[in-house]
Amino acid sequence: MAHCGTASLFDASVLFFNPGAMSFLDSTNSICVGSNFIFPRLSYLEPSPGIYTSEMVHNLSTPFSFYAAFKFKKKSKWNAGVGIYTPFGSHAQWEDGWKGQFIIREIELRSFFIQPTFSYKINEKLGIGGAYVFATGYFYLRKGVPVQNMDGNYGEVTLSGKAESKGGYNIGLYYACTKKLTFGIDYRSAVTLNISSGEALFENIPSSLSSYFASTTFTTQLTLPSATTVGASYLLTDKIKIASDINYVEWSSYDTLSIDFAANTDKLADVNSARSYSNSFIYRLGAEYTITKKFTVRTGAYFDQSPVKNGFVSPESPDMNKIGFTLGTSVRLGQRLKIDASFLWIEGLERSGAALETQFLGTYKVRALSPGLGLEYVF
Repeated sequence: MAHCGTASLFDASVLFFNPGAMSFLDSTNSICVGSNFIFPRLSYLEPSPGIYTSEMVHNLSTPFSFYAAFKFKKKSKWNAGVGIYTPFGSHAQWEDGWKGQFIIREIELRSFFIQPTFSYKINEKLGIGGAYVFATGYFYLRKGVPVQNMDGNYGEVTLSGKAESKGGYNIGLYYACTKKLTFGIDYRSAVTLNISSGEALFENIPSSLSSYFASTTFTTQLTLPSATTVGASYLLTDKIKIASDINYVEWSSYDTLSIDFAANTDKLADVNSARSYSNSFIYRLGAEYTITKKFTVRTGAYFDQSPVKNGFVSPESPDMNKIGFTLGTSVRLGQRLKIDASFLWIEGLERSGAALETQFLGTYKVRALSPGLGLEYVF
């Protein structure tokens, strides 16, 4: 349903979309597990009259989720739950010899969130919930260095490190206005990942310059943005539900990429690279059709605004406005087990531009396909 979930009751995954809705779940206890398989395709075209093109190395990402919801007593107003999920992450790799190799050869970010959650049903219409988020992650960046060794190979630097966070929170409110109409609002705070002892490794550096590019350690931090979501869900008939969510993502927290090397030289200075992201919206619309008690189908679409301003388009993150289309189905196998299947098609709107810092100009196109599979068990 285009990821509309703030005002809908599906399963234990509501503790991510809206902790306030968890106390309205029909089941006493439930566990959900799932994963998506993301196949991204990104291409670069140099400005006319040039004809040089390059395509990102094909890779597979597999974000996953685990959610569990429990009720203290059958008629208790309190619910507790825990979620483990990967809300942010990306992996982009280009051929080592491509034209933008001194900007990026490969970059990867992984994040893992652990979210213990509590929800309270104030009355038959209103529920509130809150959660603390423990976060950890991993950062990896590899790019060429514009010096050549005796074999004619360009140098390379790899930055990598484990990231830790002081944590964040997720709070939500769910309101059942009528039996057909529900509303939800959710706020997920920003989370800052700190890398305090990353490793900077230089390779293929000519011996005459090795003292300028000695391997060292570094520190940096990455702020994952906060998001505010408002949503509504409405039952058109006993079988058809429509839902809509609007996400406001505060990407402006990503203002600068700063890397502080432990040892600086005349040719190795600390990095303070402007990013100047802007806050953006995502507009979502989804629909669900219950064919039978055991079989449900869903569809949806969304429009995702890019937070990357003109003048900051880079092959590290050549983001553009994107349109997503979704299909999904649920099949119930008895009273306890449900199987979910989904498919997401993401189409990026072609974008041309350059980062003022590097003046690396080009046109980027992106497309991604993502099938998914999930299981729910009620007990």
